Amino acid sequence: MALSDLLYPDNPKRRQELIHLHQELLNCMSTNFHATNELAGVLNEHLGCTITRIQMRESSTVKENCDIMIQAMSEIQRQVQKIDSDMKEKLEPVLYQKLYDIKEPELEKIAIAHKVFSVVLGEATSMAGMVAIKVLGSNLVTLTVSKLVSLLAQIGASVLGGISITILGLGIEMILHAILGAMERNQLLAAVRSYEKHLSEFKAASEKYQQAIREVTSLVRQQVQ
Repeated sequence: MALSDLLYPDNPKRRQELIHLHQELLNCMSTNFHATNELAGVLNEHLGCTITRIQMRESSTVKENCDIMIQAMSEIQRQVQKIDSDMKEKLEPVLYQKLYDIKEPELEKIAIAHKVFSVVLGEATSMAGMVAIKVLGSNLVTLTVSKLVSLLAQIGASVLGGISITILGLGIEMILHAILGAMERNQLLAAVRSYEKHLSEFKAASEKYQQAIREVTSLVRQQVQ
């Protein structure tokens, strides 16, 4: 038993909490990477986007992986906003407004969007209009992605940011050293609370993000079947 554990008997419990929270954070980030690639694949295939797939870098820090996610999400936002601009440019104002009018039938919106993509892309898939309406008409890009980008930036800037992704394979003492160094009990407790706060907000925003993407990708799968 380490001397710090003799001085502060609750340290072993806090250490285990910290390890568990770090694993939860990495699992959540990994799921977000996968969801982002799924969305990018659909946008690339059906809406003519050119979004690069991303991959977690196990040799990098939490912050560096957060930055990869932020860059990918920002690119998704940029290309979806361009799609919206193309819609606005090529449609009469009344038709453009119909795309965002919740009272308008969805099938009519899809038909309008598909016509635009047939012009923009030269040839659009049958799914183009559906995907466009699902992405543009939801809060996926305007709110969901923006919220997650903000939280990723906060995590990257926090004490968590400098932690390496690979430390989970190094054993408990190495993990604790990487995370905390020689922190005392009050610092250990503060680190746990910091993790809990960031993870709670991050998981909630991630779930909304992943659900929004599932709605888009499941729509595509249903049409293919």
